[in-house]
Amino acid sequence: MPRHTLQVNGRELTVDVAPDTPLLWVLRDTLGLTGTKYGCGVSQCGACTVHVDGEAVRSCVLPIGRVRGEVRTIEGLGGEHPLQRAWAEENVPQCGYCQSGQIMSAAALLARVERPDDAAIDEAMRGNLCRCGTYGRIRRAIRRAAGLGGASESEAASETEAASETEAASEAETESESEAGAESGAETESGAGAESETASGAVSGAGAGAESGGAR
Repeated sequence: MPRHTLQVNGRELTVDVAPDTPLLWVLRDTLGLTGTKYGCGVSQCGACTVHVDGEAVRSCVLPIGRVRGEVRTIEGLGGEHPLQRAWAEENVPQCGYCQSGQIMSAAALLARVERPDDAAIDEAMRGNLCRCGTYGRIRRAIRRAAGLGGASESEAASETEAASETEAASEAETESESEAGAESGAETESGAGAESETASGAVSGAGAGAESGGAR
């Protein structure tokens, strides 16, 4: 079995695997670095993203025999990378399965572009799929890590508009409930008045009957 020497997360490691073995399986099965995930196996989802010499690559289709340069995985970020802190602050993950690949693609972007705009973020992240649909939070976390704040101006405007619509709907619902309560009160008073008149009529009728009987 051929021997391959790799630089992984700052360490020199030697592995005995076939040269056509995908880097993903060397990382996971041989080296025990399981933070890198298997998603599709055909370089379409981005879950397996790692860095090779600073570039984001899909490790599921990169044979170990063709790896040239230092490999960096999610473990190599150390847990305190600005992106990892921003991911937690923005509550990005749901199932979390794709997130290591998302973070590695974002880290490669920020290494190239210190303060990317939304177009650059979208371009860098378009190859990473999220089954839970957390794309908005992913973008906000990247912006936060880059020191650009969370939401972009367009997202902030949308959130403000949504909050205004929610407030307006709540006010309309409260007003509707008040009107319904007023109508119910009016109906109750009307019914009580009618019952009172009926009772009064019954008493009067009973009195008249008693007087008539006494006269006879």
